[in-house]
Amino acid sequence: MKKFERLLKGHKSLVFLDFEGTQFSHEMIALGAFQATTDSRGFIKKTKKPLKIYVKAHNRVGKIVTELTGITDEMLKEKGVTFFTAMQELKKYCGLSFKKSSFITFGSHDMKILNSSISYSFDYPKEIVQVVQQNFIDFNSFISEFMRDDRGNPLSLIKYCDAFGVKEVGIAHDPAVDAENLAWLYDATMRKSSILVDEYKKVLKNFNHFPAPVDTVIKKLAIGENVTYDEFEEAIKKYLA
Repeated sequence: MKKFERLLKGHKSLVFLDFEGTQFSHEMIALGAFQATTDSRGFIKKTKKPLKIYVKAHNRVGKIVTELTGITDEMLKEKGVTFFTAMQELKKYCGLSFKKSSFITFGSHDMKILNSSISYSFDYPKEIVQVVQQNFIDFNSFISEFMRDDRGNPLSLIKYCDAFGVKEVGIAHDPAVDAENLAWLYDATMRKSSILVDEYKKVLKNFNHFPAPVDTVIKKLAIGENVTYDEFEEAIKKYLA
């Protein structure tokens, strides 16, 4: 898919990421990563075992986050590593392809968590973080342009997976699970682009910000009707009358 290929900058190593953060300070408390290598068509051909790291935060996890993720302050004290170490482990996991990878998340909140953790860490690994930031892609921003619900809202990761027939690999809000689910959603999107075509027709049909002549034409095309140049010109004349 050419539109997404341009975002990848030629990278064949894709690292799907999911970060969990504290309820109020949004510091990273868990990191999930799933690395995949793609072929010339953008399809996943090889993957690595998922990576999951618990990360110590300066502030408390928060009740709601604990209920969603099962992560507690006590768990982080026992199993957590520093933000510095977590980012070093991410680089190590990616191997030699680290600087030639695209880092893909579902939504922009993961980058908010990354930036918040930076603000609480005086010795964070700047070069590692910069590589992630400079090669970051929000997959939700991409897919939601073409596929939305009947009210025009983007879908959740789980609902997008359902729409593309992607079987979830585990329970949501586990960062390693969410990262892997995102990878297989990406792969299904590349392999089943016809689904996006059909869904985009619905989005265009429900879009209310086209100029009236264009809106008339788009709505007819979206339901399978043919529109001639003369009909388009007539729609413009009516609009200008």
